[in-house]
Amino acid sequence: MPYYLPEPPYKHDQAARIGILLINLGTPEAPTAAAVRPYLKEFLWDRRVVEIPRPVWWLILNGIILNLRPKKSAEKYAAIWRPEGSPLKVHTERMAKLLKGLLGERLGQPVLVDYAMSYGQPAVAERIQAMKAQGVDRLLLLPLYPQYAASSTGSALDAVWQALLHTRNPPAIRAIKHYHDNPGYIAALRQSVEAYWAEHGRPEVLVMSFHGTPRRSLDLGDPYHCECQKTGRLLAQALGLGAEQYRVTFQSRFGRAEWLQPYTAATLEQLGRNKTRRVDVVCPGFAADCLETLEEIAMEGKASFLNAGGGEFRYIPALNDRPLWISALADLAQSHLAGWLDETWSQAAENQESQQRLQQARALGAEK
Repeated sequence: MPYYLPEPPYKHDQAARIGILLINLGTPEAPTAAAVRPYLKEFLWDRRVVEIPRPVWWLILNGIILNLRPKKSAEKYAAIWRPEGSPLKVHTERMAKLLKGLLGERLGQPVLVDYAMSYGQPAVAERIQAMKAQGVDRLLLLPLYPQYAASSTGSALDAVWQALLHTRNPPAIRAIKHYHDNPGYIAALRQSVEAYWAEHGRPEVLVMSFHGTPRRSLDLGDPYHCECQKTGRLLAQALGLGAEQYRVTFQSRFGRAEWLQPYTAATLEQLGRNKTRRVDVVCPGFAADCLETLEEIAMEGKASFLNAGGGEFRYIPALNDRPLWISALADLAQSHLAGWLDETWSQAAENQESQQRLQQARALGAEK
């Protein structure tokens, strides 16, 4: 098998384009154990996700986890699955379409927007090849993780670098590392929470739950914990909340090792024991609703709070395709496209130039 992937056929009349690739975590293709198993295997074998020595982890993963967990995970996926598919994939696809439309209106340039998943489909390498075939020679990577973690953003970028290792003619690359304190992102979160409260009233406590990572990652220099804390503080300030009115917590603990604390589950149980009248939970680190928000928080978290004696529990949906969030993504993308965008350029002029190039090339004997 050749080391390099085949390049798309060169077309003299194809204009060079800018591309933006949204990257999210991924999802199984169906809520079944058969579909969940290969997804979990790909996800949990990533060194960015689990740093246990490979021989030991191979035995644990293949001997225990992949024999027990797919069935349980499939049942959870089935509880949140939509007729059109996985919520995470549905929302991510919608974000890409809306972002493409908004940037098209703003720029009047042929910016191609697509999405890919770090694990599962559509794969990063496949999407980069497809974008190259459409003339993309400058590519902006936009992982849908506001806070940087090696196990999320780092893994998404790894997937790109691996794809480029096998690309003979790679596009120019720019990557957005994080945007945890971006004003547009914070404003979108604020609007989302306030709109929910305007309809449903305000809680006694707002819990801001972020995906957890092992405590060891913080000790080794991962900035994720600090970025989550800053997002929480900025959102609380934007909402006018006092220190006693909100909590920043971490969910999705896996294994026996210590993870970032306080844990979301333990916090909700304690709030329930304290007879808190109402708790709302928002998950600022998740751009799109998924298993971790819709099942772990909206279902399991709710049950933990209520069973511990709490009053009312509400989950505030992720940003998903909210207009202000799409606008914030567009602003973020534009700020990172400086120098690639020529405000005086027009599609009509580019098409005319492409036709001239094609005519010149044919005069010299080119067939395409």
